[in-house]
Amino acid sequence: MVFETNVFINCPFDLDYINDLLKPMIYSLIKNGLSPRLSLEVSDSGQIRLEKIINIIKECKYSIHDLSIVKSTAAAEFARMNMPFELGIDYGLRNSGVEPLDTKRFLILEAIKYDYQKALSDINGFDIKVHSNDTEAVFDCLYSWSSETLKLNGQDPPLKTYYDFADFNASLFEEKVAQFGSEKIAINYINRISIPEYIKEIRERI
Repeated sequence: MVFETNVFINCPFDLDYINDLLKPMIYSLIKNGLSPRLSLEVSDSGQIRLEKIINIIKECKYSIHDLSIVKSTAAAEFARMNMPFELGIDYGLRNSGVEPLDTKRFLILEAIKYDYQKALSDINGFDIKVHSNDTEAVFDCLYSWSSETLKLNGQDPPLKTYYDFADFNASLFEEKVAQFGSEKIAINYINRISIPEYIKEIRERI
């Protein structure tokens, strides 16, 4: 995989987040010729998780850090610090003065505007984009970032990419129904699909 086109995605792995936001991100990145990288791509019980994450970050020029789920939502529940921690690692590598890590570029996301300031005020002044936990909005965020930071020209409008993503999911379901001869099995496949397998399904169709 090539450093110049790799994109590290630092995000929650809740099922709702995966379906509503992560899968759209992956689809949009691949459509723009980029390679999404996540800690979920490798399951090796003999490798320390943090080492795996740092290795992936080092292999990526670009990163998406979603800070939308960092606070506790119930009494006695701990805040979730993995995402800010990994952003800190990435930021440190970017400012290490080591080539090509010093060329890294980020997209930082949140669900509610300025919410990040309550938990991570040190990044005040960064260009943070808001997706409102909405699938269509995340395509807007990626479109703007790809244009402003990656300098990609000739992208499809974000609404078209959103419709293309919906068409992809519908066609994937229909293909799996035909393959397995069962809607129930097709739904089970799509709900339990691994991220590497999902990336493979997209690449085969774009």
